[in-house]
Amino acid sequence: MARSAVIVDDKFCFAEETQLTVHKTSVFFPGDGFVVYNPKGELMFRFDSYYNSDSHPKDELVLMDATGNCLLTLLRKKPSLHQRWEGLRGDRMEKETPIFCVRRSSIIGRSNVVVDVYGDPVEEYQIEGSFPQRRCKIYGTSLESSSKEPMAEIKRKVDPSTHVMLGKDVFLLCLRPGFDSAFAMGLVLILDQMFDDADEDDNNDDIISNNDDETVNLGVEDSTS
Repeated sequence: MARSAVIVDDKFCFAEETQLTVHKTSVFFPGDGFVVYNPKGELMFRFDSYYNSDSHPKDELVLMDATGNCLLTLLRKKPSLHQRWEGLRGDRMEKETPIFCVRRSSIIGRSNVVVDVYGDPVEEYQIEGSFPQRRCKIYGTSLESSSKEPMAEIKRKVDPSTHVMLGKDVFLLCLRPGFDSAFAMGLVLILDQMFDDADEDDNNDDIISNNDDETVNLGVEDSTS
């Protein structure tokens, strides 16, 4: 079931397995922003909290490239028991058609996060694991069978010089070849809104259901960023 996934733009798809370093930053509110670096240490994406400083929880997120161009607008749908979000390409415009939606598969207990990418045919992805612990995986799933293919992984970053695991504000986004990194980062922003880091030790509902206890190895080696 090999697949590629160009959803935002093919310029954000890498020919080889790649890892990006994600920093959760403070702009106006602690931990509200993100910056993302490629393996060369160059800025790729950013999300600035001041776009949403008057809204808690946030209902509209804007993912930008390094120069501040809007790549994705992410909208929380209300009311929604499944915490549904929709993704639009570029700036939000009236009557703009969403290109994907994200939702929890169940409103109670542990559940997967399901991502539907609109198109012909529709593509489906599932996110399993724990985002607050920076340990989750994005799988491409088949509508015809129960098979699934790992496309991306979020995991803790280890300092290559000291071999010490860094705090959860710095983590890796590991990508299979051809998987759209802007789309993957858009999913990270939504997961950050769905699951509160502060509740990770007290709330088991923040653990996304994971029926596969194996560690998914995408073959990407840790690098310095």
